[in-house]
Amino acid sequence: MKTFKEYNFLNNQIIQALEDIGLKFPTPIQKKVIPYLLSEKKDLIALSQTGTGKTAAFGLPIIQKINLNFFLPQALILCPTRELCIQITRDLCRFSKYISLIKIIPLYGGVNIENQIQSLQKKAHIIVGTPGRIIDLIRRKKLHLSDIKYLILDEADEMLNMGFKEELDSIIVKLPKKRQSLLFSATMSEYMSGIAYTYLIDPIEIVTGKRNVGSDDVKHIYYIVNQDKKYSALKRIVDINPDIYGIVFCKTRKETKKIANYLIQDGYNADALYGDLSQSQREFVMSKFRKKYLQFLVATDVASRGIDINDITHVINYNIPNESEIYVHRSGRTGRAGNPGISVCIIHSKETHNLKEFEKKIGKNFERIMVPTGKEICEKQLMHFIEKIKKVSVDDSSMMENFLPEIQKKLKYLNKEELIKRFSWIEFNRFFTFYKNSKDINDHKKTFLKGKNQFNIKKNFFLKSKKLKKYFSSKFFLINIGYKDNLTKLGLINLINQAANNSRINIGHIEILSNFSLFEVEKRYQNKILIGMSRINHYGKPISIEIKN
Repeated sequence: MKTFKEYNFLNNQIIQALEDIGLKFPTPIQKKVIPYLLSEKKDLIALSQTGTGKTAAFGLPIIQKINLNFFLPQALILCPTRELCIQITRDLCRFSKYISLIKIIPLYGGVNIENQIQSLQKKAHIIVGTPGRIIDLIRRKKLHLSDIKYLILDEADEMLNMGFKEELDSIIVKLPKKRQSLLFSATMSEYMSGIAYTYLIDPIEIVTGKRNVGSDDVKHIYYIVNQDKKYSALKRIVDINPDIYGIVFCKTRKETKKIANYLIQDGYNADALYGDLSQSQREFVMSKFRKKYLQFLVATDVASRGIDINDITHVINYNIPNESEIYVHRSGRTGRAGNPGISVCIIHSKETHNLKEFEKKIGKNFERIMVPTGKEICEKQLMHFIEKIKKVSVDDSSMMENFLPEIQKKLKYLNKEELIKRFSWIEFNRFFTFYKNSKDINDHKKTFLKGKNQFNIKKNFFLKSKKLKKYFSSKFFLINIGYKDNLTKLGLINLINQAANNSRINIGHIEILSNFSLFEVEKRYQNKILIGMSRINHYGKPISIEIKN
C-alpha cells in the first residue's frame, strides 16, 4: 500500500502535518478525489461511506491550491450543523499546520456574530459555514463571495432536510459562475440527484465501494419488543455488552432527554445531544464523549452530524428513522477507520418492513437477535469481571506489599471459594439483584413477511375496520406516494378531503409506507376520490390511485 508521500500529489508541508496526526495511507476516496481535484476543474460528485475520510479528500487539495497571497475567501464549504462546521475547520487546521499564512474561519449560529465579523475583517482564505449564518453575514454585507473558486457542499441532503434550500439558493446566486462545485455525501438519493442537477454543471461522479451501501465493517442486527418494553430492551442490550461505547438515536429532543435521564438514573455515564443546546453546552457534551467520560451519547439525527469518532462500538436506533438514507448516516457513526461496529435497531413487529427497505439500501442483511435474559446478562458481566481481574498488573514494589500481612490476617478465616464469591459479589450484586426476577421481553410474533403475504395481511388489517363497517360499506385505496415523498398521516387526510371536496368525510385506517400508502374511506366517495386524487400533485409528483377489493 502506497503512502501519501509515495503518491507524490501533496506538498511536503501537508505531508508533514498528516504524519504528525498519524495519517499515512490515503483511503480509497482520497486516492481518487485528491489527484482529480489537483488537476481538473470540472464539478464533482463524490460518494463514499461515512467515516472514509471525505473531509481530507476535498480539504487537502483545496488547501494546496489556495493562493496564500490573496487574502479574500477563495473556498466556501457549506455544511448543515455547527458540530460538523467545527469538525471540518478543526481538520483543515490540522492538515495545514505547517502553512503559516493560511486563514480558515468557521461561521455558524449560536455564538456571537460580532466576533465572527471581526475574524472576517482580518481576511480569510477558506470559509466553513452553516447556511443560516452565511446568509446572515452576506445580508449584513460583512461576507463577500465574489472571489470564490471552490464551493463544497458537505451533507447537502441534510441541509435541505433541515429547510435550508432558500438559504442555499441565496448563497449560490452570490457566487461567481466560473467556479468548481463539489458535492460530497455517503448516499445518492433522488433528493441528492436533484441537488446535483440544481447546483452543479455536468459533474463527474466518483464512487468508492458500492453505491449507497453501508460499511462492510458494520454488522446490522435488530430486536423485536413491544413499544412499552423498548427501554428495558435498551438496558439489556447495554448490559450484555460490558465494553460498549455508543450513540443512542432518538427522533425528538424530548425523547432524547428522557432516555438520557433514564440511563443516568440507572447508573450509566450518559448525556443528551440535541438541537436546542447552546454551542458551549454542545461542545462540553461532545468533549466528554470524545474523552470517554461518557459511555453513551443520546442524540437526534440533526445534532449528531459531524460526530467523527473512530472507536464507537455501537449505534443503537431506539427509534428507527423513516428514511433509509438517514439509517445509512446513523450506522456510519460506527465501523470507522477499519474498526468493527454494530448497528442495532429496537423495533416493534409492525416496523419490520422498514428494515427491508434498509436492507435494500445498504445491500446487507439484518440479523434478528433475541433480547438477552437476566441470566445471560449476569453470566456475561461476571465473566467480564473475572477477565478484568486476570489482566490486572500488580506492582510488587508498591505500597500494597505493606498492607498484605494485615489483609491476610483479616481474611484468613475465609477459604479460596469464599474469597472468590465475596469479591465477585461486590461487582456482580447489582446485576443479580436487578435481573433475578426478569422475564422474557421478546415479541415472538412472526416477522419479515415477504411479497404478497405482507400486502395481503395489510389489506385484511384494513378491511377489518369495525368502525367504518358498522355504519357503511367502505373502499380500500392504494396510492403511489409514501413517507419517502414526505407524506404524513395528516397530509394524507388533507389530500383525501381535497380530492373529495369534503372536510367531513369518514376516514378509516391509514398506513404510510415507504413508496406507497393505504387508506380506507366510505364507498359512496369512491368516484370522487378516484377522480380528485388523479388531479392532485404532491410536491410536484402526480398521484396515481387504485381500488383494492
